[in-house]
Amino acid sequence: MKRSLTVLVLGSLCVVSTALATTYMRVEKDGTKTYSDRPIPGGTVVELKPAQSYSSPPSSGTSTLAREEPDNEFRYQSCTVTPENDSTFTNPEIVSIALSTNPAVRPFDTVIMKVDGQTVGQPGTISWTLQAPIDRGTHTVSVTITDRGGVTMCSVNSSFHVMRPSVNSPGPNRPPRPNVPRPMPH
Repeated sequence: MKRSLTVLVLGSLCVVSTALATTYMRVEKDGTKTYSDRPIPGGTVVELKPAQSYSSPPSSGTSTLAREEPDNEFRYQSCTVTPENDSTFTNPEIVSIALSTNPAVRPFDTVIMKVDGQTVGQPGTISWTLQAPIDRGTHTVSVTITDRGGVTMCSVNSSFHVMRPSVNSPGPNRPPRPNVPRPMPH
């Protein structure tokens, strides 16, 4: 036990003495530099500055990043989505969906847009384009805006209808073709 304690103390002293050792430098004839922890002929002592360190300020438990804090009194004056409720599209190639708010969506609020119950785009998406083929029938759009605390700040829904007439359904009313007499062969 006494021997291992002695080895431990001597080892610690060696580490400390190495850390505090003087460094010597000599410039050779070809311009290269030679460094040593022992004096070398023609060498000079190198003054080493202490290593740069950093101590963080005490933690207060909150982030020091400047953020806009939510306002408990804030409300969106209006929150609408297009297409308007009960809009009808016949054979559409695209249907554009867009959220409009007054005032504009705050940067720390989260927008979730869903079409037929499926989230479209990334959180924050305020417009989306459905492209052909768009199935016939009724489609629903829902948009929810929540603040950082998860409180719903705005929620809006809309339904639109897509019609795709088939060859079996009657087409638009067209005037009948006039009877034009045909020439008789001779």
